[in-house]
Amino acid sequence: MPFARIDLAQGKTPEYRATVADVVYEGIVGVLKAPDGDRFMVIGEHKPDNFVYDPNFLDIKRTPDLIIIQVTSTVGNTKEQKVAFFRQIADELNRRLNVRREDVFISLVFVDREDWSFGNGEPW
Repeated sequence: MPFARIDLAQGKTPEYRATVADVVYEGIVGVLKAPDGDRFMVIGEHKPDNFVYDPNFLDIKRTPDLIIIQVTSTVGNTKEQKVAFFRQIADELNRRLNVRREDVFISLVFVDREDWSFGNGEPW
């Protein structure tokens, strides 16, 4: 049951942000195998002084078009699925929005089922 946070620089169009969300959702369902309809995301836009990153860390050249994606999910994906997810997101953002692959930063966080409440104050 993934939850995605997508952070990017302020100023992108609603269509751009919607496409980023669609790409992340398609990867969550198609690669990480979440159930269809499990779409919980927050997109944060940030002024340049509140969007801090190293433009050259690990010799990867990043631009102000950087997109930071963090997906929190339950434990269970294989290393191969994780790598496939990283690649699909970078490839699709590049194909659909011309985002440089270098400007796609992804973090996966895995937690147990008891760490979730989907509503009513009840654990999953």
